[in-house]
Formats: sequence, structure tokens, C-alpha cells
Amino acid sequence: MVSFEGVHAPLVTPFTADGEIDHALLARHAKGLVGRLSGLGVGGTTGEYYALTLDERVKTYHTVVDAVGGNTVLSAGINATTTKDVIHLGLAARQAGMSALLMATPYYAQPTQEELLTHFLKVDDAVDLPIMLYNFPARTGTEISDAVLEQLLERPNFQAMKESTGDIGHLHHLATHCKDRLVLSCGMDDQALEFFAWGAKSWVGAAANFIPESHVELLEACTQGDFVKGRRLMSALLPVLELLERSGKFIQYVRYGCELAGVAVGNARAPLGTLTDEERKAFASVVQPLLRNAQ
Repeated sequence: MVSFEGVHAPLVTPFTADGEIDHALLARHAKGLVGRLSGLGVGGTTGEYYALTLDERVKTYHTVVDAVGGNTVLSAGINATTTKDVIHLGLAARQAGMSALLMATPYYAQPTQEELLTHFLKVDDAVDLPIMLYNFPARTGTEISDAVLEQLLERPNFQAMKESTGDIGHLHHLATHCKDRLVLSCGMDDQALEFFAWGAKSWVGAAANFIPESHVELLEACTQGDFVKGRRLMSALLPVLELLERSGKFIQYVRYGCELAGVAVGNARAPLGTLTDEERKAFASVVQPLLRNAQ
């Protein structure tokens, strides 16, 4: 039984100095997070799926399943620009042994809502695994409308949604209208406390790659109703999460966070660059206290 509740880390994709995927390090990184989190994701935004070939993405599924399959929930990000490629990735993820799927809207193509609904249903028909939808129109160019969501929730595989619009009003709508039919997952990290105040019990958080305990402690405090503790914990996390969400260098900061935690995963693929010395120093100053507290 797949559960989308708890904290799930969307894994970074480690690269060697020459830009190739470091599969051995990816396996070690996944093993290092098992038992500390509720699940792991492969092929999400944090994993730079858009910068990988289809074959590279399939190989990352196999690497993580071979390393930790059966020990935690594994979600495969299968987003692509065409329905054909999404189905290809979904079938490959199922064959590899992934537990579930993470499905965003096809990026750049900007399908209509009717076309989007048809897309999701075709993928579900073909792959048949539990699904977390991923609503991130700022990245993909297309939202998952409430009307489409309502129709998808009529099918048993559509069980959760990572909400990344940043629109608090939409969070309110989802929390009040879909709470008994949908696992609502925080997908806007600097709004985590707001999500949990409105009953979200899931967090797909990129910084859980390097400070997993801080994420788990915050979610657990809030689900237990201790929002005094929750506000204290969020106050400590907020400088980190704001840099991730608001700086324009989300991937670079996650990668440097992993380095600070002792897992040097290399640089992002171009066109993304690296952090400046000033940015690294400022980020280290807010991350290192959290790493020390977790020891």
C-alpha cells in the first residue's frame, strides 16, 4: 500500500565533473535517506529531469530501485512534453519497480484543460500506478484546474497533489473542498507552515535532501497540533527555504546544501551555473546550524 503522507525527498541527480550521472553516488545518497523520511522521488524538478535524456531518466529509476527498493515509497517523476514519452517513462518506472508516479502537466506545449484531462487519463490507463499530481504552472506553463482535478479524483489512482502554485487562496480551496479525497502535499517550501495549518500531511521538500530531520520534525509537530513548536521550527527553516524558492537558483542551492551535508553531488547541467562565493557563504550560515542540531 503506497502512502503519500509524510516527508518525501525529490532526489538530486549527482553529476561527475564531466557532467555524466554518478549512479553510484545516487545509490549511496538514496540509501542515506532511507529510514529518515517517508519516501523518495526520482526524476522531479530537483532531479533536473528536463536536462536528462529519456534513457538517462530510466536508468536513474533502476539505480534507486536497486539501491533501496522495498524499503521506502519510491515515486517516479515521468513528466515530458508528449503523452507518448510520459507513457514510455511510466511503463519503464513500473518495470523498474517504482511504487508510484509524480505527474505534472506537459511543459511548454500548454495543452487546453480538455487536452490535459485526456493526457492524464491516457497515462493512467496505460501505466496503472498510484499517482501524485504536480501542479506547478510557473514551471510548466499550464495549471491543473479544479474541474480537471474533480474528474481525475473519480479514478482510484489519482490520490495526491503536490500544490506548487504559491496561491494561498488555492491552498484554502483544496484543503476545504478535497480534504477527504486527496492527500494534499506541500510543494511551495516557504509556505510549509501554512499548508500544515490547513491539514496537509505530506511534504515533497527539496531541502530534505540535506536536512531531512528538520522537515520531519516540523511536519510531525504540526500534525500533532503543536503550532507553537511548528512556528519555532519554521522560523529556523525559513531562511533556507526562502533562498530555495525566491532566489532564482533553486537547484544550485539544493546541490550546495548536499555538499554541506557531506554529499558532494556536483554542479547542475548547463545552462544553470553555480553559486557565487557570497551566495555560498550566506547559505552555509543558515544551513550549518540545522545540520548541527540534527547530529
